[in-house]
Amino acid sequence: MDTLLTADIAANAPRYRRKSSTFIDGIHDVPEDGDRAPAQLYSTMSGRLFHSGRIAIVMVGLPARGKTHIAVSLARYLQWLGVKTRIFHLGDYRRATVGQGGHVPEDYFYPNASPASVVLRQKILKKCREDIYGWLNHENGQVAIYDAVNPTASGRRSLAKEFAKHDVQTLFLESYVDDENLLRENARNVKIGSPDFANMDPDEAAKLYLERMETKIPTFETMNEKELNYIKMINAGQKFFYNNVSFNYLSHRIVFYLTNTHIKSRATFFVRPGTATEEESYKADAPLSEEGMKYARVMTETVIKHREQERASRIAQGGPDVPLRPLTVWCSTRMRTLQTADVFKELGYKVRQRSQMAQINPGVCERLSERAIRRLYPEEVVKHELDPYHHRYPRAESYHDLAVRLEPIILELEREQNDLLIIAHESVLRVLYAYLMHCSTMDIPNLKFPRNEIIEVIPGAYQNDAKRIHIPGLDPRTVPGSPEDIRIPVPDSGSDTPAPLPGGGLSAPAVPPIVVDKPPEKVVNTAAEAVRDKIADED
Repeated sequence: MDTLLTADIAANAPRYRRKSSTFIDGIHDVPEDGDRAPAQLYSTMSGRLFHSGRIAIVMVGLPARGKTHIAVSLARYLQWLGVKTRIFHLGDYRRATVGQGGHVPEDYFYPNASPASVVLRQKILKKCREDIYGWLNHENGQVAIYDAVNPTASGRRSLAKEFAKHDVQTLFLESYVDDENLLRENARNVKIGSPDFANMDPDEAAKLYLERMETKIPTFETMNEKELNYIKMINAGQKFFYNNVSFNYLSHRIVFYLTNTHIKSRATFFVRPGTATEEESYKADAPLSEEGMKYARVMTETVIKHREQERASRIAQGGPDVPLRPLTVWCSTRMRTLQTADVFKELGYKVRQRSQMAQINPGVCERLSERAIRRLYPEEVVKHELDPYHHRYPRAESYHDLAVRLEPIILELEREQNDLLIIAHESVLRVLYAYLMHCSTMDIPNLKFPRNEIIEVIPGAYQNDAKRIHIPGLDPRTVPGSPEDIRIPVPDSGSDTPAPLPGGGLSAPAVPPIVVDKPPEKVVNTAAEAVRDKIADED
């Protein structure tokens, strides 16, 4: 039975799915052997970093408290740094055990459950923990995130002792929420998509869901075990409480990250600046051209109109009639991005300059054609073809250099609670988008951000969702990719004309058709269907 159970989990759990597109969040994917993380500074024979041993992060909290959201966000950051991390959702094991359409007994979560419920519960827990130990011991895993309710102090003490017997350090992470408004928002955003709540008022459905959970899980003890290592995150990051969290450097990095993140809903938009008068120059820092100024105005109108349409759509679907979240604009200190953001500034939006968001430095390859690069630096071209992410041309930056430079921006990105518009060069957008959508290092150099599209990423509990928003009425000359990009590999030819980058999931045709009167268009990521079975989860 255990073998069949593992097969069911492998077939159905989102973390075992290979993504087919960079428009699908890859946080639950199993990485390929030999993959290095985008911001990984070094590698070791064991695969474990920061002189830290094996760590189990055990989530604690009732449903609709944001446990899974926090677990997924933390896994995203740790994997970005190169720490081998995997999430073990107990709900995956429960669903695989009871089968499709099956349900656990009503007393499944009760402390005094029936013998049949106790046996079922122990069977599910046993299989999940066996997989955790197997991954830590035999696949050189470093951080296992155990996502479950873990409601009682006695159960948590037993779990810590069990992990200690396997030489695994345990860090408990509780998401404690007593803010009723935040609870209802979490329940509305994540849980009430179940058919049980169809055609109900969202607020009433959220209230009913929370009442149902109180009945199903009548006993919950908040963390207060002085001998355990734990972090208590109160009301989505309003307050933190730490106890004994001092066993290694990695634990401090985890605490640092958690103090910079939250689970409140917001959207992040990615867009390129308008065209400059000297579009091919990295050093010149040229101002926007006339076409670039027109683009800035049209793009601004599109963003504002899209946000208003999204609000109207939510209200029409029964959502609360609340004002739009504030929109903050980030841009680099380059002239073209500053002038593109000026239109928002004139309308009263807050604009912040980020020097770390300067485009990738092309080094000696600036203004050189691909033919010239092949002739002058044939050995560098070979190295670049083997690893376009980590390779750097003479006096240039690699994408890895850029990812390390952008780490402070990533922490600011996690901390931001407003909707956020990032105006930056395509190379910067690639790295930041790759962080939010967990793209591999092989995908990052090939991601494309045409100027006639705005990319929107919305954080979710289980995975992030991405959308493409069309910018109508642009001059076709403003759409092609950034000429500063080093477009290698390229076919051998006598032409000095840059060839298009190889296609990626987040890509567009090399010469996309421009329909001037085309209205703003959203291409919605359907990957949310992969976790549709989790929306009414009790774990």
